[in-house]
Order: sequence, then structure tokens, then C-alpha cells
Amino acid sequence: MESVKDLIVDVNSTEVSIALMENHRLIEFNKESSQGHSYSVGDVYLGKVKKILPALNAAFVDIGDEKEAFVHYLDLGLYFKAFDEFVKRSNPNSNLKGIYSHIKIGPVLEKEGRIENVLTPGQMIVVQIVKEPISTKGSRLTAEISLAGRNIVLLPFAEKVSVSQKISSKEEKRRLEALVRNILPKNYGAIIRTAAEGKNAAILDAELMSLVEKWENSWKKFALYKSVQLLFTEYSKTTTILRDLLNDSFSNIYVNDENVYDETRKYISLISPEQEKIVKLYKDSEPIFDHFEVTRQIKSSFGKVVPIKQGAYLVIEHTEALHVIDVNSGTRSKNKEQEQNTYDVNRYAAEEIARQIRLRDMGGIVIVDFIDMESNEHRNMLFRYMQELMQGDRAKHNVLPLTKFGLMQITRQRVRPATEINTTEVCPVCHGTGKISSSVVIDEAIERRLSYYAGEKGVRSLVLKVSPILGAYLSRGIFSILYRWKRKYKCSIKIVEVTDFTVLQNEFYTETGDKLDS
Repeated sequence: MESVKDLIVDVNSTEVSIALMENHRLIEFNKESSQGHSYSVGDVYLGKVKKILPALNAAFVDIGDEKEAFVHYLDLGLYFKAFDEFVKRSNPNSNLKGIYSHIKIGPVLEKEGRIENVLTPGQMIVVQIVKEPISTKGSRLTAEISLAGRNIVLLPFAEKVSVSQKISSKEEKRRLEALVRNILPKNYGAIIRTAAEGKNAAILDAELMSLVEKWENSWKKFALYKSVQLLFTEYSKTTTILRDLLNDSFSNIYVNDENVYDETRKYISLISPEQEKIVKLYKDSEPIFDHFEVTRQIKSSFGKVVPIKQGAYLVIEHTEALHVIDVNSGTRSKNKEQEQNTYDVNRYAAEEIARQIRLRDMGGIVIVDFIDMESNEHRNMLFRYMQELMQGDRAKHNVLPLTKFGLMQITRQRVRPATEINTTEVCPVCHGTGKISSSVVIDEAIERRLSYYAGEKGVRSLVLKVSPILGAYLSRGIFSILYRWKRKYKCSIKIVEVTDFTVLQNEFYTETGDKLDS
């Protein structure tokens, strides 16, 4: 049975949260701040060379971040001289398209060259982030710019047109290559992605032109100012996930914000018009993550201890150098079938570990301590099963066989910090002080604020967001506390239960969604 993938997009005033569900189970979770700009993979900057490091054959580059970014000589790309000439020759009064198309591509940078012969402090260069700032390290950069689309990756100042090896048909490879070569402007190359297989000329042409336009729109910025600045960013996280994951098994994309809904529909109509109808605007009053049980799964999946089947559980620890996952058998029965039981528990653990690695976006080295197994055959079977489970992971990774002590090493490409969510809560009654007032007076505390909003401020229609426990307490019975409040203050009060709230947490909103509690 084919898996069903749903993308749930929760937009609020400060961030956009994106949950990828497979058969209603959370397998990827991303957050994107909507306030200010963070340094993300794919972003392209005009940077200033700060310091040359001959011993490392590399340089530090200022891209506006407090931590200086790093570029190695080998990441300057084959045709760095063409980019460099274009930056130096561009100015606001020149014909930038004419300059770009007449720059000679080549000769290529020598493989064994030295960075001090190419870069000098103060030089302005166009760079792209390939690894986000992690811990004390700044961003890792490349000067070989690429603009990724769903079907095509555009390569400025390149000559090659290559086709994905995953497209097996030679005729299809030839068709795609000829088609893209015909529509590529001068001084551009391209990589044709697997998703382009079977796509018609109109779709590929529209996508290619939108990528060219994005690159060419950035020229005005560096021609005008010649200062450190962001030239353009990748698409938003929502569209980036769609670009990499969208396939026929995607069944629904739910968005709770009209602007992001329109942006998502527009993007899908560009990359895969036949799937535009799967984007749906969520309008219910219940929070979108509560409705699709995302909140509950986040709370249960991001803790230090993660339960798995048959009473077994994982303990996940993160250090600066690596992630360590310990598999514990819990209350598993011990009998003559112990070896088989151990293997079964290790298989369940492997399934959850593959999900956790992707969910938390763990990078670098991951060490898994499985329960010891006597049988070599079981160790080999578990290794092959782990490889199979990791196949759906988009990040580059390598799974090594188990050692005789039951340890497995997994290395995974690290391009951004691992996702960490604090699943513990401050005591909702004492707020961490250790002293509490009686919880039976919570209704009186809420009523005091209700009296102020409905009585003094004259608000006639209110929304009260509460935890499910408090919601049940306030609305139980025919003559509930809520019923009495409505009659007393002659106003409309709608209770919305939020599973993410602590036990006694409550907030007042207007009917239009404006928060009243400051």
C-alpha cells in the first residue's frame, strides 16, 4: 500500500511551522522565523573577503553575520573568474545583460591553485551558503552559484547541461537535454533533475525562465551598492520542501494562512500544474496542529526519552561532537526466545531511530547502542534493515555495520543545527516558584479579566483559549460556569481548547483573532 503524505503548514505572527505527515505520523518538522532574516542554505550574498588563510587555502568572508563565513579554494568553482569579472564590471549605468552574455567563460581555475593568488582582502565576491552556522562556526560558502527548481537546477556561468542518472531511458535523456539546451540563454548551464522526466516543454521553459529572472534581478543590487548584502534567498521552507518532496503520493497540503496558501498554489501551478488542487485552505477555529494531532506528536517525539513498542524506549543525548541513542528493552520478558525478542525490539528501535534522525535533522555522527545480540545473522539483518529504512532520507548519509558490542555508526550530512524542542514545562500552578494559590479560584481569576473586557471595555464577542482540562471544567453541565458568565455579562464567549497549553493556561482574544491579554 502506497503511503499518504500530508503537509501541514501553521502560520502565525512570528514563525511558520511545517509538519510532514506520512500515514498521519510526523516524520519531518521545520520552523521558519517570519521576523528578520536567518542565514539559510541556498541564500546568495555579495560578501567581502576579510582574511586570507594560506595554511588552510581558504578565506573568511563577511556576509553580514556576526560569525564570519568560510570559503575554501576548492569551493570557488571552475569559473570563478567569470563571476569575479562580472561583479567588477557591473555598475548602475551599464547594460548588465550585455556584459553578462559577453563575458568569456574560462579558463578554469587550477585544481592545485592557491587562494592568495585569486582573492585579496576587501574584494567583493558572490557566494552561496552550503552549510548554516552551527554552534561557534560561521556559514560554509561556495562561489559556484546554483538556483534549484523542482525540475531544473540553473547554473550561471557554466557550459554543461547534465541529466540525472536516475532517468533510465536514453531517449528521454536526449529529449530533455536537447529541449533545455534550446531554451537556455548564453552563459548558463543546467542540471536536469529526476522530476523533469516526462514533463513537457512549457513547464520546463516556465521554470527555467523564473530561475533566470531570479538570478538577473539580483544584479541591480550589487551593481548599485557594491556592499555586503543578501542578493536573494531560496524559496520559503514551505516551497523548498515541496520542491524536494512533491510527488504523486502527496495527497493534501493544508495551510491556515491565505497569503501562504496563495504562494503555495502559485508555486505548485509552476512546477506541477496537475497537483494544484491538493492545496487546501484550513479555516476551522481549532488550531491546525491540534486538528491534525501534530502538537501531540511533537510533545511525544522530541523528549530525551522516546517510547517504542513492547515497553522498550530510546534515550537520545546530543553533544557538541555527536548524537548518542541508547536502546533500552524496558519490561520485555526474558525466556528461551530471548534472542528473537531482542532482534524484534532492535527492529522496532531501528524504525523509530530512522524517523527521529530525520525528524530532529541530526547531522554529523550518530552512535546507536542496540541491545546485544549473539547471532551474526541477526546483526547483519538489522544492518540491512537500517539501510533500507534510511533510503527515504534526502540528506547524504552512510550506515556502518554493527560492531560485536552492538554499536552502529551513522554519518549524516549536517547543513543546519539539529532541531531541538523543549518538551518539559514550568509547573503551571506555581510557575517554578514552589508556592501555589488554590487552583479552585482559577475561574475567579478569569472572571476578573472577563469583567474588565466585557464590562469596562464593552467587548461583546470574546474567544477564550484554554487547555482541554480547563475547558472541560468551565463548560461542564447545563448551568456551567461559561453559561453563567454569558448571562451575567451579556456577551458571546467561545471556548477554544488548545492541547499545547499548560493545565491552567488561558488567554482572551477578540472574535477577529487579536490577543487581548498583554
